[in-house]
Amino acid sequence: MSLGDKLRGAFGGAPRIRVKVVVRGRIGEGWHDIDRTFKLAEPATLRDLLDAADRAGVALRDAIANSPHLAHTLMLNGQRCPVDENLDRALADGDEVYLLAPLAGG
Repeated sequence: MSLGDKLRGAFGGAPRIRVKVVVRGRIGEGWHDIDRTFKLAEPATLRDLLDAADRAGVALRDAIANSPHLAHTLMLNGQRCPVDENLDRALADGDEVYLLAPLAGG
């Protein structure tokens, strides 16, 4: 926890959690290469993360919408986490979200 986070906590500010988001591969019409860490106020959910990405101009929702299979294969901390079923799932500091589009199909 940074000094800023400690000061915010001491003076009533919302604690922050950090969630890393990685998106790689051809999704819809374009190539997505996202590697960002988002700071969210606690409590935070997957829905809050998607909202934060929208505000930051990161096309996470677009990536999911343009490749619907990704909505079912999103990985949270190495475990499959279907988006629609987990929008209200709580996130914790240090969580990692991955969307890895297939590079080749068969």
